[in-house]
Amino acid sequence: MPLYTYKALNTRGELLHGQMEAASDAEVVQRLQEQGHLPVEARPAGEGGGEAGWRALLKPRPFAGARLVQFTQQLATLLGAGQPLDRALTILLELPEDEAAKRTVTEVRDAVRGGSSLSTALERQHGTFSRLYVNMIRAGEAGGSLHETLARLADYLERSRALQGRVINALIYPAILLVMVGLSLLFLLGYVVPQFAQMYESLDAELPLFTQVVLGVGLFVRDWWIVLVVVPVLALWWVDRKRRDPAFRERLDGWLLRRRFFGALVAKVETARLARTLGTLVRNGVPLMAALGIGRNVMGNRVLAADVAAAAEEVKNGVALSTALGRGKRFPRLALQMIQVGEESGALDTMLVKTAETFDHETQLALDRMLAALVPLVTVVLAGVVGVVVLAVLTPLYDLTGAVG
Repeated sequence: MPLYTYKALNTRGELLHGQMEAASDAEVVQRLQEQGHLPVEARPAGEGGGEAGWRALLKPRPFAGARLVQFTQQLATLLGAGQPLDRALTILLELPEDEAAKRTVTEVRDAVRGGSSLSTALERQHGTFSRLYVNMIRAGEAGGSLHETLARLADYLERSRALQGRVINALIYPAILLVMVGLSLLFLLGYVVPQFAQMYESLDAELPLFTQVVLGVGLFVRDWWIVLVVVPVLALWWVDRKRRDPAFRERLDGWLLRRRFFGALVAKVETARLARTLGTLVRNGVPLMAALGIGRNVMGNRVLAADVAAAAEEVKNGVALSTALGRGKRFPRLALQMIQVGEESGALDTMLVKTAETFDHETQLALDRMLAALVPLVTVVLAGVVGVVVLAVLTPLYDLTGAVG
């Protein structure tokens, strides 16, 4: 979900500023008004100056990743042991070493002591806790099973974090390999090849065409290597900025889905994320329509998120979830069949969780296959390029040696 920066006036006329996760700036304004504030400004966190943007990027969130999982697990354990909520929060206040995290827990505890519900107190933390997190807490409060909801939420967060970690870990080695390959080629073409170019120029030797091409590339790399480094960096910077444009992001996500291998991988990752979100929410008493709204916002692919939004409208009109999600023909057929079984058996939440587990496994297998194929492929390509360069620069030398002999 996008992160927005806002400014607002409270009832005492004091200026508040912070960040909040929301679907749009209109939602930010609405939530600020519900909290009794007067919105002054709401804009995407990436806007408003490069220096501020880099500070926001480098500044860690008080609760994210492993810290959020740990906080949720510990709070569930304390509540399950019979501790009152404010006492549990007071105990948790002593655990984090980060001052921002301590300040967040203190504010949540004080709000709870003041009569607010835990979900309301968390929602006031300006996007520190996601909409999914807050809504699950609210559902647990309504059902009178807050500690069970927290335990399930911790399990959900741990599994989602594990899936994200597997994706990142699978891409680290190929990324490092590609960088090393690129640097090796720059050194070979920019330093080694020009040495041979100077030698052949001094000998005034007649060179084959492909040798002239390789030597010309080497001289270009030697003289303009900075361009070869800066252009990819600028291209990545441009793509990163364009990704904030909804229209461009939607076209990019659609293009990725149409790719033979990457499209299937993206669909599996997003299906696992959606199924686990829906299953966890429905199991904790959140209505399906509300769960679909939250599930759409946690998805990373805009095209699939639009399919979920369209499916929500059909579900509102009485269409089965499996049928509605199948309209766009982008979600895996196996996932749709499993959801259909859950609807027909009256165990939709259970089948959604099983769907998530199935596609977590499918994602891991796909990543393992990709890694197994990518590393040899890159190695073969590198060996081929190096072989061509070596052959191009040494063939004339062998010819000259043979002519002299």
